[in-house]
Amino acid sequence: MSSSPTLTSRVRTVVYASLGTLCVGLAVAGVLLPLLPTTPFLLLASFFFLRSSPRMYRWLHSSRLFGPFLRDWEQHHGVRRSVKRLAVVVVLVTVTASFLSPGVTVPAKAVLIVAAAIGLTVVFRLRTIPDEASQPAETVAKTAAGNHDQAA
Repeated sequence: MSSSPTLTSRVRTVVYASLGTLCVGLAVAGVLLPLLPTTPFLLLASFFFLRSSPRMYRWLHSSRLFGPFLRDWEQHHGVRRSVKRLAVVVVLVTVTASFLSPGVTVPAKAVLIVAAAIGLTVVFRLRTIPDEASQPAETVAKTAAGNHDQAA
């Protein structure tokens, strides 16, 4: 007994929309929990919503919190320097605060160090987008030409 293509498509849509929603939830948790990454979950949510719900895809990409990250990744395959700085500061502050907290065991500290090292490695390996990347190419070209004229 085989299921109809419409049923299979409908089930896939529901599964993808559910996975997209789960990924958005994990991304939000990643904003609040420094050692949980945000960007990979955003990218997965975008992937699942693109294939299941154009409305949710548009909502995610127009979000004030997540939209800029997704647009940067899709257009430039990287993240802004300010995002990298913030990620590094949050990880270092969290790990330092954990180390200074009473009752944190040596094994827990070891896990923190390993998790922080992995997180920082991922952050440093991401391509850094220059600030000019957000400007239209025409504006960047005009600015560069204007600076060149002023120097001459």
